[in-house]
Amino acid sequence: MTTSRRDRRDFLKSSLLTAGASAFAIGNVRVDATQAQPAPQPSGPPRIQFAAIGLNHGHIYGQCEAVTRGGGQLVKFYATEPDLIAQFQKRYPSVALAKSEQEILDDAKIKLVVSAAIASDRAPLGIRVMKAGKDFMSDKPAMTTLEQLAEVRKVQAETKRIYSILYSEHYENKATVKAGELVKAGAIGKVVQTVCLGPHRMTPKTRPEWFFKKENYGGILTDIASHDFDQFLFFTGSTEATIVASQVGNVNNPKYPGLEDFGDVMVRGNGGMGYIRVDWFTPDGLSTWGDGRLTILGTDGFIEVRKNVDIGGRSGGNHLFLVDQKETRYVDSSDVVLKYGTQLVDDVLNRTETAMPQKHAFLAMELALLAEKNAQRV
Repeated sequence: MTTSRRDRRDFLKSSLLTAGASAFAIGNVRVDATQAQPAPQPSGPPRIQFAAIGLNHGHIYGQCEAVTRGGGQLVKFYATEPDLIAQFQKRYPSVALAKSEQEILDDAKIKLVVSAAIASDRAPLGIRVMKAGKDFMSDKPAMTTLEQLAEVRKVQAETKRIYSILYSEHYENKATVKAGELVKAGAIGKVVQTVCLGPHRMTPKTRPEWFFKKENYGGILTDIASHDFDQFLFFTGSTEATIVASQVGNVNNPKYPGLEDFGDVMVRGNGGMGYIRVDWFTPDGLSTWGDGRLTILGTDGFIEVRKNVDIGGRSGGNHLFLVDQKETRYVDSSDVVLKYGTQLVDDVLNRTETAMPQKHAFLAMELALLAEKNAQRV
């Protein structure tokens, strides 16, 4: 096995993590329990057929699982890397490997394409998919430059196809979805600010070459912080926003000059304010890849979501704490239904925007790209 193939294999193992369930160990890599087996096909005939193109990040498995839970049937996939193909076939042995990307684009039965290609390749692929008359769901970041975003917006407006972005730290995390229900119900009054913390474990030996090239991954704020801009917009109800200040840097990894290992942002919208910090400094002593947290400050209380771990506390992930004018309590979110996949399939069939408004999907990425572009380098 070549070094590049081994790196991709290790990277996929380390990134087969979607928030929302407990984790178990495969070798020395922790893998989310929701990724252990493919999601069962819901009863009844498939609602749509879909395909996967580009398997370069392990998020592709969570993307496929979300659509499958929503009634989609994965029927084809395409990639060029033998090791990634073999791993995908092991997971989905009945799904056909297409001879080319064009075979999928020409298949009229396929209504949706999902992708976790190299980040800089996602927007060009999404454009080709939309021009072929199909809807597209991308892993984040869905584009790596403002120029790509402008072209995607143009083609989406022309074709009226869906260009959805799975911000999984929100839509595939039960505690975060529960927080949205509580905020909507007025549990903490009017939202004033969100604070999003997104630490990640890097483990360089598990990462492919493109991970260290900014032209491929887009920068730390474009990449990781796009999750957090989505949450900022969602919880504050902002439809417009500006970047107040941002900074990025490579503070501890001189061996990888293209890597940014730290970034933070202050953002202000027409519905509230936000602060975001992301980094690649999760220590090996933590039981999961990152102690991701979301704090939502309201006029009558606050919510804290500990997405993946409650350090020194309860086991597992999806922890939600609510403090209001009466009490402090822990809110169980284990029975929350993750609706993104079902709603996206609904949108494909009904030409609606129930999973995620198109303007919201693009605005979250626009803010991430602007924060990255204008960041001070430290």
